[in-house]
Amino acid sequence: MSRRSLSRSTLVAGLLLSASLQAAHAADVAPAKPTPGWWDTFTVYGVIDAGLLVNPAYPANGLNFGQLYTDKANSLMLNQFQVTATRPIDSTSKDYDFGFKFQGIYGSDARYTHFLGELDYAIDSRYQIDIIEANVQAHLPWLVSGGIDVKVGQFPSIQGEEYIDPTLNYFYSHSYIFNFGIASKLTGAAFVAHVIPEVDIYAGVNTGNNTGFGWPGDNNNGAGFEGGIGLNLLGGNLTAVATTNIGPQNPATPLGDLTCLCYPSDTLRFYNDLVVTWKATDKLTFVGEGNYVHDDTHQFSGGANAYGGAGYVSYVINDWLKINGRAEVWRDAEGFYVSSTGVDGNFNFVNAEHGYANYGATTNPAYVGFFGGFPPAGTFAPPTTYLELTAGLNISAPPIPNVFNLPKEAWIQSVTVRPEIRYDASLNNTTPFDVGTKSSQWTFGGDILVKF
Repeated sequence: MSRRSLSRSTLVAGLLLSASLQAAHAADVAPAKPTPGWWDTFTVYGVIDAGLLVNPAYPANGLNFGQLYTDKANSLMLNQFQVTATRPIDSTSKDYDFGFKFQGIYGSDARYTHFLGELDYAIDSRYQIDIIEANVQAHLPWLVSGGIDVKVGQFPSIQGEEYIDPTLNYFYSHSYIFNFGIASKLTGAAFVAHVIPEVDIYAGVNTGNNTGFGWPGDNNNGAGFEGGIGLNLLGGNLTAVATTNIGPQNPATPLGDLTCLCYPSDTLRFYNDLVVTWKATDKLTFVGEGNYVHDDTHQFSGGANAYGGAGYVSYVINDWLKINGRAEVWRDAEGFYVSSTGVDGNFNFVNAEHGYANYGATTNPAYVGFFGGFPPAGTFAPPTTYLELTAGLNISAPPIPNVFNLPKEAWIQSVTVRPEIRYDASLNNTTPFDVGTKSSQWTFGGDILVKF
């Protein structure tokens, strides 16, 4: 090879090497992706939940006793048309972060979720409107290693394994604990201190269960407290949340005073709940819940007590099918809590919370003669220990090829069908079901959840 050819080859190789080094350097110093803007995590979404529970006994009053949200037997229900607008905070941030959440619903569930004095008498129908959440939120890098989260406004209680939002539950029907053993929605301020990655501390002040500010929003003008502790163990595979909600809950009206035989503003109710969740494998999850409620009402010596527990198991068979089970035993020791208020009108539940009269006879002698019945007709049962067993499936679509596959451009994000079979029974020989004539109750059915 000539010297000229060698020189030319060397020059070409040098140019190629230089170009590759420059490309590599350019890749190393390529600009990082811009930090997401505040509005980038803002979302608006909706949910439609509709279902049916068949009761083969066809109870004369049309009710599945002991159930609220699924109370109407053999009747198709639009439980929720839900719309949510939210900008969630980042609880893991080392800096300040601010957000908000608004969630409203239209449907039959709203009969049992109202904040008193807010839309609770707006529609005299099975289908009503309600605000589930309306709050502002902040993450503050203060005091403890993980900072403090603050929520001010209106929001669901932190108690319990089940939720008002149907997309967060295993089943269409709810447990006795969810219906009667925990606080539902609160108005006030709530704080979460992320002390260390394994420990969270909860605390907050509120106006009481399902109440707002002032009359008629607050049925007794009393203040309440909700707090607890959360443990996050085994890399998040084992969690435990113990909570308490303390405050006056009985309505301060002449009828409320007479029914309670107390001064409602000074009479406290204690909701206590513990939820332990163990994700045993990627597919198998166990949940245990313990619950105790006490009300200082003078109607019963020693107050009104309820207690019990529920266990859940969930197994993911594949990416579209999950099987779930729930077993629960809950004791309403004085017959004070468990009820079905869906008969004879659409405002019975909020009337009872306000302390207004609902007319009709009642099965509980403690209420007979009080303005024709309070709470409403046929709603309460004698002291009873309830057993509840529920089994069901979550069938999700997409993706089931050639069956439920939705096009990518569809406005529907997902569809989930949740069939279930449920058995309720009294364990102490009372007959609370089928208008006080039966000691047990079967229901079959389920719901369909559409997210968009």
